[in-house]
Formats: sequence, C-alpha cells, structure tokens
Amino acid sequence: MQNPKIRRALISVSNKLGLADFAHGLAAAGVAIYSTGGTRRYLEERGIEVEDISGYTGFPEMMDGRVKTLHPKVFAGILCRHDRPDDMEGIDEHGILPFELVAVNLYPFEATIARDDTTAEEAIEQIDIGGPSLVRAAAKNHAFVTIATDPEQYSAILEEVQAGEGTTLETRRRLAGEAFERTAAYDRAIADYFSATLEQEIHPPSLSISFRRKAVLRYGENPHQRAALYSERHPDGANLVSARQLNGKELSYNNLLDLDSALAIARSLPKCGVSVIKHNNPCGAASASSFSAAVEKAMLGDSVSAFGSVLGFNGILDEATAEYLAQPGLFVEAIVAPDYSAAAVGILTTKPKWKNNVRLMQVGSLGVLAPTRQLRFIDGGVLVQDSDAMPDPEQKWTVVTQRKPTAEQMDELRFGWAVVRHVKSNAITVSKDQALCGVGAGQMSRVDSVDIAIQKAGDRVKGSVLASDAFFPFPDSIEKAAQAGVAAIIQPGGSKRDDEVIDACDRLGIPMVFSGRRHFKH
Repeated sequence: MQNPKIRRALISVSNKLGLADFAHGLAAAGVAIYSTGGTRRYLEERGIEVEDISGYTGFPEMMDGRVKTLHPKVFAGILCRHDRPDDMEGIDEHGILPFELVAVNLYPFEATIARDDTTAEEAIEQIDIGGPSLVRAAAKNHAFVTIATDPEQYSAILEEVQAGEGTTLETRRRLAGEAFERTAAYDRAIADYFSATLEQEIHPPSLSISFRRKAVLRYGENPHQRAALYSERHPDGANLVSARQLNGKELSYNNLLDLDSALAIARSLPKCGVSVIKHNNPCGAASASSFSAAVEKAMLGDSVSAFGSVLGFNGILDEATAEYLAQPGLFVEAIVAPDYSAAAVGILTTKPKWKNNVRLMQVGSLGVLAPTRQLRFIDGGVLVQDSDAMPDPEQKWTVVTQRKPTAEQMDELRFGWAVVRHVKSNAITVSKDQALCGVGAGQMSRVDSVDIAIQKAGDRVKGSVLASDAFFPFPDSIEKAAQAGVAAIIQPGGSKRDDEVIDACDRLGIPMVFSGRRHFKH
C-alpha cells in the first residue's frame, strides 16, 4: 500500500489561512472531512460539508475546548497500521474509522507570549495539548497518514490528492519530519517561557534553537560553500529575513551579511542617517538635514571602497536621493531602508543600470530595538551573549581632560561613537561634520588602526574627532592623532595607563571623553 487513498481527513486548526481552498479541494476529491468546533463552524459557513468530531466519538467537547480530540476513536483511527490485519480488525470491531490525512496547526503560544501585556493565565491557555498529540500520532504513522502542520503545505498535498489516490511516501516522510520539527519548536518555546519566569540565571541550563528554511542561496561566502537562509518562526521588528524585495537579483550570502550590518549602523545614527558597507565594515556613514545630502557625504567617506557597496537608510528613501544614486559613475550592490517613495522606486527600478540588478530591500518601520540573544557557532558548541545594540547611557560619560569639548564637538563625538561600535576591532573611526572620514578596522594593533583611519581621512582629519571601541593602552595613538589634527577623542577608558593617556591629551590640548563602556566586535 504505497500511496493509501485519502478517504477521511481530520482538520483542527488555529490558523485558518488557506483553509477554505484546501477543504474545498479535498471535498471535491471525495474526501470526508471531520472537524472540531471552531474549525467546523468556519468550514460550514463557507459551504463545506463537515462531520462533527464530537458526533463521531459520541463524547462532547469539555472544559472550554481543553478536551475535544483526546479520544481512542480519534487516535486509533490515526495510528492504525493499514497493512496489519489485527490493527484493521481491531478498529472495525470498535466502529473506528481510519484517517488518512490530519491537518493541525497549534494554538498560537509563541505569538501570545510575544505580547507585552500577556498574563500568565493567557499564556497557559495557549499551550496546546490535543494538537501536538494529533501531530505526533499522524507523523509517527506517516507510512499511512499525511500530516499537514502549515498552510504552506496545503497546495502540494492537494495537488497529489487530485492527481492520484494519495500522497507519495516521500511526501509523507518529509511532512512527518516537518511536523516533528514543529512540535519540537513549540515545546521549546514553552520550556523557554517557563525558564524565563522561573530561572534565576541569565542564561538557561539548556538551549535549543529552531529555525525554518526560507531560501536556498546560490552559495556561501565563496562559490564552493553551500548556503541557505533560515528564519525564526516569529522574527520581531525590522529585519532582512522578513524584508520585502522590491527590485534586483537574488540576494547572496554576503549581501545578507552586509545588508544586516548596514541596517544596524543606520538605525543607530541620528535622523537622516546613511551607512555604506563594504565587506561587512562601514566605509562611509553620515547624517544630514536630508537623505540626499547624507548619502552624498557618506559615499565620499571612502569613495574608492564605496564602489559596489551596500547602503542602509534609517528613513524613507526619497526621489532626490534616488536621483543622486542613479547618476553615472556610482555602483551600488544593494540598499536597505524602512521604505521608499513611489518616485524613488520608479527611478531605481527603471534606470538601465538599476533595472533588475540592484537589490532594494524594504524592512518597514525601524521602531525601538529590543535586546536580543546573539548566537555564534564554534566547533563543538555555540557561544551565547546579549546583543550589543542598545545605546549607551550618556549620563555615564565623563570628560577626563582639562579641556572640555565644545557643543559641536560633543555632537560629533556622539556620531563617531554610534559608528565605531559597528566596526571590527581594533576599531578606530575619524569623523567630521557628521560624516565618516576614515576607518581603521580589524588590526592586531590599535595604533595601526589609528594610522589607517588617519591615512583614509587625508586632509579631512584636521578638526575631526576620533572614536576608539576600546581603551588606548599607550599614549602613542594620542600623539599620532594630535599630529594629524584630530580635535577631540572618545574612548571607553579602563587601561592601567589611563593617566598617561589623559596627560598626553592635556599636554596636546585635546579634549577626551570616557564613555565607560567597551564595544569590541570580533
């Protein structure tokens, strides 16, 4: 019995997306549909004939629906092995009907606990009992039963049902695997919820993660590496995984990394902020009174490196900005922004060099960034930490030098500090007029990063401010910065030679601020 004919389906779903079309197709193929209260009413209102599961079992729903499918006539009908005479004789003896298709999606526990105002009682009531039991039973008996746990699976199942007698074993095995993935993720979410409310530790004693594949990518960082994009089940806020692509070619692994960095930097900048990313480091960033002015300043930060870069915006990309980007000589790989004006989309999707090439990603309102858990895999395990995305409390900043920064310099120091935290350490940025002029990134020596940032800035270094993601271990970097013309410095402090560094700033007349917080990015 390679492909058992689907004669009966049990449907009990919380998410009704696509359900009416699925049920109509099943009914048209001669499948008898059995269902529970809410789902049954939904289908009957749409003209679909449905058998009430309580009428079949002879046992009513109880306790506000807590008990409705937990019955031997349901589970024996799902778990019976069609090639075992004793199984089939047993269900016949007790008047039990076999179910060859089960469609179940679970109570929305994850979505419920994601709300800030959810009470413990509401969360508990969204823990599904019958649903996971049905799913596991059907998945276990996938040799004879098709299990659907997601509306995205309906069309493929229906296509096979309509084409022949039943689904293929390959399909049933794949759906069973996806079903167990779903119940595992569901139980993990519940366990994490209780862990968060009961555990005193910051991180739980065990950690399981569950993602769903969203796309198979052409390749990874290099052509010989296979790659794919996976999504959290309910990703929050503005992000690349949930983004809408308005234009351009398929996103690559490196595109996604760069776009994520571009978005992170842009959202940390003041109003009308633009970031320019190359190889996952900023080579330009700026804020201005308009996006067209900001993007021009940002692209000039390192115009050579900016060729073929990725851009991030923290507001709506408008027509004037699109006109600037579409000028001859500029080449951009991809852009991420909360939204685009209609005129901007028209320009960026019709210009010959942009049409069907440059990727335009729309992520929606940036909103307030919530703290997240950051995972980083190493051989044999995974490192877990809080994300370093929240702004630093400026009330903890301290001016440690005799000379105080001017109000204009303080604004520039805020800008530099917002950018340097996103640069690979050892990280140094030089900025002026709310625009990044030079970056020293990923060097083994901090003084080497200072040299590179100053060299990149060129003549623009005079009157600029310098930001460092971690403390200066020696005053040599201060002396190089002063000689180049840097006017103010911000750094975390915390070196045993802080006094020597401060003395160097006082001797050279450079105001310096200690932020009190390091921002290594390895």
